[in-house]
Amino acid sequence: MFFLVLLIGFCIGSFLNVLIYRLPRGLTVIKGRSFCPKCKKRIIWYDNVPLFSFFILRGRCRFCKKRISFRYPFVELLTGILFVLAAFRLGDLGNLSYLSHLVVDWALISALIVVFFTDLENQIIPDQIIFLAIFSSSLSSLITNYKLLITSFLPAATISALFFWSLYLITKGKGMGFGDVKLAFLIGLVLGFPNAVIAFYLAFLTGAIVGVILILVKKVKFGQQISFGPFLATATLVTIFFGNRILCFLKNFF
Repeated sequence: MFFLVLLIGFCIGSFLNVLIYRLPRGLTVIKGRSFCPKCKKRIIWYDNVPLFSFFILRGRCRFCKKRISFRYPFVELLTGILFVLAAFRLGDLGNLSYLSHLVVDWALISALIVVFFTDLENQIIPDQIIFLAIFSSSLSSLITNYKLLITSFLPAATISALFFWSLYLITKGKGMGFGDVKLAFLIGLVLGFPNAVIAFYLAFLTGAIVGVILILVKKVKFGQQISFGPFLATATLVTIFFGNRILCFLKNFF
């Protein structure tokens, strides 16, 4: 069963690569076959098999022989692994209730992966992905536990967005983009309190550490804007899988 989930993850990861490339460029994702970003020639179906085709082609386009970004197989592999972890976390795949929760988790994981790479490569967090994730998460909470949505998750989302919005205003958009504000709303909505606080703390901590390292190795200049979406997405994924353990550790530690 988990092997099937892994294959599903690989296939979804392949589609996520399409979103990561096309959304920041304003290209349609509904129609049109995949094409090589370098020579623009259409990719033959047997050259588009997740993971397998990349290694068969030795990481190069069949036509122009230019290197294919390693991001493509990495996203496919990452999506497969995270889908399996989500399925393992929920457990009973034969239960329809668990299965519905799993689909929502997969949708959220997919959205965070797209956010990570689009912001990393283009400093853009696509509204389509954020709004779709907010809608699906809200609908799931509304169906399963609408009282918890109203009393916990929506307030957490609102407070999170207001906090990031204040940072956006203070820094005049240089230290925090408005896409991060919308992403913060999504994080508060899916994690609630106090897990959202853990995610934000991890994001700011890792962001500060990586920022200092990049400045020291002269990859970026002091004051230069660094995409924060990847740190928020990573911290959210960590909190989804390990948030309860982190909370238990903090309670025992303090």
